[in-house]
Amino acid sequence: MAKRFSVLKSQGNLNNQYGLPLTLLELGPHHEVAVVELAMSAPGEIARLAQIAQPQVGVVTNVAPVHLEFFDSVDAIAKAKRELIENLEPPAVAVLNNDDARVRKFGQGFAGRVVSFGFGEGAEFRAASFRAGQNGGSVFRVAGHGMDGDFFLPLPGRHNVENALAALAAASLFHIPAAELRDALASFQNLHQRNEILTLPGDVTVINDSYNSNPLALERMLETLAAWPGARRRIVVAGEMLELGPSSPEWHRRIGRKAAECGVSWLLAVKGDARFFLEGAAEAGLSGDRCRFFPEVEKAGKFCRKLLEPGDVVLVKGSRGVHLETVIELLQAGSVNSANPPHQASGPE
Repeated sequence: MAKRFSVLKSQGNLNNQYGLPLTLLELGPHHEVAVVELAMSAPGEIARLAQIAQPQVGVVTNVAPVHLEFFDSVDAIAKAKRELIENLEPPAVAVLNNDDARVRKFGQGFAGRVVSFGFGEGAEFRAASFRAGQNGGSVFRVAGHGMDGDFFLPLPGRHNVENALAALAAASLFHIPAAELRDALASFQNLHQRNEILTLPGDVTVINDSYNSNPLALERMLETLAAWPGARRRIVVAGEMLELGPSSPEWHRRIGRKAAECGVSWLLAVKGDARFFLEGAAEAGLSGDRCRFFPEVEKAGKFCRKLLEPGDVVLVKGSRGVHLETVIELLQAGSVNSANPPHQASGPE
């Protein structure tokens, strides 16, 4: 929307009871639209923030198993997120992910207008097709609403296309032409440490998603890695997923199984409950000699650096408190092992 309007947007993680007011204090007479993020780590928090911001449009992308340290179930998280829809100001519009069953239900009993997005049938803004594009980007085709045609997004994965669909659905409320939206998505500048695509010397690709993690987000990135075109080996450096409460070990095991099912060549787990990644991966058949646990980030980074060979694709993702940016720094400072040419393997895959 910033291509057409004067927009105030949340900076960094200024999204809570302190950050949101600081953001809103920046509003000036020249601003036409404000796009703000409302944080959620406890019941009632979004309701309170919505009372402060008084939004007319609410966008909900998904309900995921996050902050389970403070909630007793994913359904409780959904109830807390629904507070945004319940507190929209008229003319209220709810922009909802039609592919997420919990989010889809937010439209039930809602007195305002519902605009849906997703991949499945029934979504108003629907990705009719999706494929990996150049340089880690994505190409998708939007059906309906005068937006028929391909869009390019310089981010990888279906989940990022889903977010782009949410943006298109929200932007449609402001009658922005499809051509402008297409150009805006194609020129999107990603945030640091979030789906950053780095190329190291020796034809190694690193997906730097080290800013944060949760089970759903990591699962989606594993699917993205599995579909990465031309990857010789797929290496995962996965940090502990924090704030999952008593169910943390099982969530880590579940993601470990997912990693094995996605065909990763190496799984390096970092800190705390990340060790349960390895249990799940072993259950799903990943060889034990391709799994390692590291209680220290630096050792994980150095080990990974020694593994690298031409053609490898490495995913680095973990919760903020694990500080996997250190792994990225070590990988960027190292060199690629070129003893084996890309068409050969150094061991069993």
